[in-house]
Amino acid sequence: MEGERHLIERLRAGDPRALAEVYDLHQARIWAFLLRLSGRRHLAEDLFQETWLAVARDASGLREDTDLRAWLFTVARNRHRTHRRWALLDFTRLLEFGRAPEAHAPPPDQEAEARWEAARAEAAFQALSPAHKEVLLLVTGEGLDAARAGEILGLTPEAVRQRLRRARVELAEAVEKAEARAPARAAAREKGDAR
Repeated sequence: MEGERHLIERLRAGDPRALAEVYDLHQARIWAFLLRLSGRRHLAEDLFQETWLAVARDASGLREDTDLRAWLFTVARNRHRTHRRWALLDFTRLLEFGRAPEAHAPPPDQEAEARWEAARAEAAFQALSPAHKEVLLLVTGEGLDAARAGEILGLTPEAVRQRLRRARVELAEAVEKAEARAPARAAAREKGDAR
């Protein structure tokens, strides 16, 4: 924690090496968070760049007691939320929301069933509400506790736990629905192969 405080002091002083250190320490997790949250590689790339520009711009205003990791996820989340608001006003981007995420295309060497399972799981995740995606990614994906996730999401720890429970239920239901549709799709594929 002492190392993080010193790093924050250096950020506040405008030390570019401190920014490079923060980037090296956290860029992989921020990238993964934005990629999963957005579901599209090119969008995640844009949000990732915007996030780090905002970090560089706003680092001098950090409080001494800032939890750096939580602050970085908050900045990334805010970039995503801003994008979503503008995207709803832009019809062409709205149409792109239905496309399959490039980043989750299965490798060609996997068997067909494994590809279907991965696609169903990803579709179930992408069908979640943005609030449920965020809480699952922060708590389950990033391993943040309810208090830290609450700081990022602007919620109390209890509200985070409740949202997480609802998100898990919603995800389980979406997976069940996808699995229920799977036999019908498999039969249709087999019928197509028989022709």
